[in-house]
Amino acid sequence: MLITDPAAIEAKSMEIIESELRVDLPDEIKPIVKRVIHCTADFDYAENLVFSPGAVERGLAALKAGCAIVTDTQMARAGINKAAAGMLGCEIYCFMSDPDVAGEAKSRGCTRAAVSMERAARLDRPTIFAVGNAPTALLELRRLIDAGAVSPELVIGVPVGFVNILEAKEAILTSPVPHIVARGRKGGSNVAAAIVNALMYLLTR
Repeated sequence: MLITDPAAIEAKSMEIIESELRVDLPDEIKPIVKRVIHCTADFDYAENLVFSPGAVERGLAALKAGCAIVTDTQMARAGINKAAAGMLGCEIYCFMSDPDVAGEAKSRGCTRAAVSMERAARLDRPTIFAVGNAPTALLELRRLIDAGAVSPELVIGVPVGFVNILEAKEAILTSPVPHIVARGRKGGSNVAAAIVNALMYLLTR
């Protein structure tokens, strides 16, 4: 018999994921890994998601305090649960489509993602960065972190692709800020949103 109730579908999906996991995950990170597997049907994330010490705790504290959430794509922004964010008092930002960002990137010969991270660094509030597409966003974030221009509460670094991906992820993996990074080429805007949602659901469900 087909399951048609959305809540029942999600519950059954999580039950299947739990039964098929072949990695013993710490309780702190398991809900996040399961949420990523849920949105990708890819069990590799059970092994390639890297959590810095205290990353989950830091992310939860920031969300509970109503931090800003910055994404590098409108797709990731759209995928973040607005109701959960609203319950926590969090605002979600993506500067990628702003005309002045595009104009500045063109005049400087750099990517919109890099300019967007500069804009985000000027937000006057604690911030979680969720990057699922642009490696240059992570590279610019690392530059800003090293320069003391921004101190993220958490960096979710999960861009997908082939060019500059490994270098960008390594830049965050070796940074001093709390982070959740997907090693290798896999990732995506859906993964970035899933990680944010998983953290928020720990506080709102």
